[in-house]
Amino acid sequence: MEDTTYAYTTGSAEHVGTPTYRPRQMPDVPEDVDFLMEHLNDPNFDLKKPRSINSLALKAKEAEGFGPSDDAESQYESDRFSASRAESRNSTAIEFDDESPYPEVRAAVASIDDPSMPVNTFRMWFLGLFFTIAVSFTNQLFSLRYPSVFITGVVAQLLSLPMGKFLEYVLPKTRFNTFGYAWSFNPGPFSIKEHVCITVMANVVTLGAYATDVIITQKIFYGQQVSYGYQILLVLSTQIIGFSFGGLLRQFVVWPSSMIWPGALVNSALFNTLHRNFGKSERGHIPRERFFLIALACSFVWYWVPGLLFTALSVFNWACWIAPNNIVVNTLFGTSSGLGMGIFTFDWSMIGYLGSPLVTPWWSEANTIVGFIVMFWIVTPILYFTNAWDSAFLPITSTHVFDNTANRYDPRAIVTPEGLFDEAAYAAYSPALMPTSLAIAYGVLFTAFVSTFVHTYLWFRRDIVRRFRSSLKDERDVHSRLMLQYPEVPHWWFGILFVICFVVLLVTVSVFPTQLPAWAAFIGVLLSAIFALPLTMLQAITNQTVPIQIMYEIIAGYMLPGRPVANMIFKAIGSVGTSQAVTFSGDMKLGHYMKIPPRLMYKIQLVAAFVSCIVVIFVQDWMLNNIEDICTPTQADGFVCPSSNTFATSSLIFGGIGPHRLFSPGAPYSPLLWFFGIGGLLPIPFYFLARRYPLSFWRYVNIPVCFGGLGAMPPANGINYASWAAVGFIFNFVVRRYRFRWWMRYNYILSAALDAGVVLAMFVIFFAITYPTTIEIDWWGNE
Repeated sequence: MEDTTYAYTTGSAEHVGTPTYRPRQMPDVPEDVDFLMEHLNDPNFDLKKPRSINSLALKAKEAEGFGPSDDAESQYESDRFSASRAESRNSTAIEFDDESPYPEVRAAVASIDDPSMPVNTFRMWFLGLFFTIAVSFTNQLFSLRYPSVFITGVVAQLLSLPMGKFLEYVLPKTRFNTFGYAWSFNPGPFSIKEHVCITVMANVVTLGAYATDVIITQKIFYGQQVSYGYQILLVLSTQIIGFSFGGLLRQFVVWPSSMIWPGALVNSALFNTLHRNFGKSERGHIPRERFFLIALACSFVWYWVPGLLFTALSVFNWACWIAPNNIVVNTLFGTSSGLGMGIFTFDWSMIGYLGSPLVTPWWSEANTIVGFIVMFWIVTPILYFTNAWDSAFLPITSTHVFDNTANRYDPRAIVTPEGLFDEAAYAAYSPALMPTSLAIAYGVLFTAFVSTFVHTYLWFRRDIVRRFRSSLKDERDVHSRLMLQYPEVPHWWFGILFVICFVVLLVTVSVFPTQLPAWAAFIGVLLSAIFALPLTMLQAITNQTVPIQIMYEIIAGYMLPGRPVANMIFKAIGSVGTSQAVTFSGDMKLGHYMKIPPRLMYKIQLVAAFVSCIVVIFVQDWMLNNIEDICTPTQADGFVCPSSNTFATSSLIFGGIGPHRLFSPGAPYSPLLWFFGIGGLLPIPFYFLARRYPLSFWRYVNIPVCFGGLGAMPPANGINYASWAAVGFIFNFVVRRYRFRWWMRYNYILSAALDAGVVLAMFVIFFAITYPTTIEIDWWGNE
């Protein structure tokens, strides 16, 4: 394959490119991908020993008569992300002015652009809005169900390509002139840039709107009536304010080449692969599109078995079937109120409840499952059976807190209709008692929060300081140079958006009975802005998220004691602002890689976020009014609202009763404060072990991943984690190691097909059978 480099000028020197030939025998699966994917999510890997991907370029140079040279890129360590590496710029292997200095980027992102390629088209907006509405509707619908599965951006990425090609074929090519602007329904071949914009709109809405949990808690948990106006203003203001943060951080986390964003690289690689091979026969193996359709059909058909015909296969409590009356066995192996040690499940929605195990790297899954086994299959049973915190008369795991009679705690008994904590009623009623697994889950989150910052300081302190100082002067690699031809979004666009959202937020908390003063809302926004930069940089470097919600709950609990609704809204303001800054920044980096005009990227992200907020509000309201017994433990179709119950429980613990009554020194759960210290100390020995033995397994030990990956406990349980890790081991370790080319071609496509098939089957089962009819398949396999 020939790559031609054109003449350009840098400083006073003129460089004239010459054709180069890349020694890749199979463009379908590049030879350097194994090296790339092995270390994609491990930025601390020592590159002195492994084969550098530059070896390919070096061989090409030597074949042309150049002798071997010292390749500095294969010698750098943690500072390899720095844009100021003189030795990298002086490397004879690659002209870094024409290529990214990072092998991950070179392998996944094209270093060319066609500014004339159609992007702002009717097809793009039509399909983008279609997937925005469809993904928002489906994910919100099934977010209240356990087990659940979510449509990811990859599903939209795969489905939108044939749909775009179909529109290319059927839409008329007539050109119109509207107010001097020439346009057409069909400007030509469906382009990769249109495809990217559609996928970005789907990516923006996959996680829904966090503030909907505030609304459902107010309605179901506290029995409050809230208006549509309040719901729309609260969701819009909290969701979009993070977009403005992401835009204001562009010079730190989007423009610098040092911010590689591994997640965006996966999307970029898939885009280029799909458009390179679409509609072409692939010799020697099944085409990706056909494989996706076959896997989707199989997933759709099979889900009818564990999802409707034989639901016992979903949880597969084989140990409880053997000893149904043994309390210890049911405590350890049960899935409704036990630890789920049964391991096996035949339901992809249970396996993928934590996210697809085919996407997460095995080293990360290994960290998470080790942390889970230690904390929830060893520590939790020991504490439970020794009656720690007087919890032995409660279920070992639950998303709820209980009173002293082992009944679910009634928040309305201690909270006034205005949403304030009633201390006298609390004293007359009962202290709040947490199940052992819930208490350990809070301790785990304490550890995860602190360990993340300690880990970041140990491994990335120099890189972060260097980036912060040099981001505005970061050298412009080929992608940044190519983006210079598109007008950038002015900062004042994001500034005005922030002001509008902030004013709407202040009006919302002041006009409606939220019990949250305006000054507290300002503090929440301020904290969100402070956390946005370091957490977004961490995500850009390591592809890791940080669980910070609990810190907002603790801050609000001490700052606004006795106000559970205010505590929820404060948490939503802070955590959503930060998480949305991360999400929007990641999508902007994807647009940067794929050469999407920045002003168009601004518009599609903003429109998608706005439309999604409206959709999720009305979908949730319809569900609350039409699904019988929703958010109750006995709901027949699994709409038990698992995450919303956890959210509501947290509001009661931290906002109503208050952290000082539960966690402060002398309080019943004060021993959990030791987890803060554990989080501060535990990363240190593993850091020094990895430094001492850089090629050993110690380099893969990541304490934030160990504890942060357990954030789904509860409502998740052992069967979710064990099956997730088992499937991840099979595909991301065994298959990847021994059948790598199959894994490279089909792994991510299989993941998207399994998710899409289950979602489609759930949708058909619910709207065609469960909701409109009274059909029940009554036999022992469904009891």
